[in-house]
Amino acid sequence: MWVDSDEDPRDTGTELVDERGTLNEYLRAYRITLQMKCAGLDAAQLAQRSVPPSTMSLLGLVRHLAEVERYWFRVVMAGEAAAKLYSPDGQRDGDWLGAVVDDDVVAQAWSQWRAEVTLAEQLVDEAPDLDVMGTMRDGQSIRLREVLVHMIEEYARHCGHADLLRECIDGRVGQ
Repeated sequence: MWVDSDEDPRDTGTELVDERGTLNEYLRAYRITLQMKCAGLDAAQLAQRSVPPSTMSLLGLVRHLAEVERYWFRVVMAGEAAAKLYSPDGQRDGDWLGAVVDDDVVAQAWSQWRAEVTLAEQLVDEAPDLDVMGTMRDGQSIRLREVLVHMIEEYARHCGHADLLRECIDGRVGQ
């Protein structure tokens, strides 16, 4: 077990009574799960790739999810003209390819991820309702509720990847 069930930081005991609270709690729990899957690992372990030809690693997941948070909340919902964090010149897969064994790269990835999560949480908290509209790069509109559901899906998918990556690194599985 990662943590005793009585001490699991994902379980706040918050009663889920409305849509915003429910979506926020699920997304918060998945964000914590990502952190738990990466806890206690050094830069080499975090940068360890899965299986060739994949470039996926836990560090790559952190960088990728920072990029995803940035796009959906900063660009789509807040309307900022924010450049990509890891592929500013349009190269593909900079989030994955740049996930290298370097303590500074790890620290920067976590710092950027936390900054994007903080902005996202603030944007959701300040939104008058979940019908607030954003605009995607292709010009299509999307509601905040759809973005939150998509982010839950994105984290759920990648936390599954993180389970497998962590198991390959040190055999740790669970929760």
